Amino acid sequence: MIALIMLRLVWGFIGSRYARFNSFVVRPREVFKYLKDVMKFKAKHYLGHNPAGGAMVITLLISLTLTLLFGLLTFGVNEYSGPLAGMAFSISEPIANIFEDLHEFFANFTLFLIVLHVIGVAIASFQHRENLVKSMITGYKKLI
Repeated sequence: MIALIMLRLVWGFIGSRYARFNSFVVRPREVFKYLKDVMKFKAKHYLGHNPAGGAMVITLLISLTLTLLFGLLTFGVNEYSGPLAGMAFSISEPIANIFEDLHEFFANFTLFLIVLHVIGVAIASFQHRENLVKSMITGYKKLI
């Protein structure tokens, strides 16, 4: 998981034009405006990530990173193993329980985000009459 997160972070800076963060990270105001336009069936078409998709990429990366971090902390404390095991001796049981609860929360939150992402892809595919799943796999999207 560490490798996948790191790969996406690196790809966000040196990847193709539409994979770079600077092509799709926008202010929250723009994301909410885009979502309002989606509800009105007046959403602008984007060749790369739309504002909601860009926000989802960032949110998923953050949630996955926190899931990983709290999972490693929990593993280190409970099993005295893993890269963060050295911290295990200085962590009390109540704190260890909080790490475990946070790991579980972010794991479930990540699953929720995935469901939202699939719904968003379905809605955008329908509204713009395009196959976004195919575009995600091939890296190509038709101009409309």
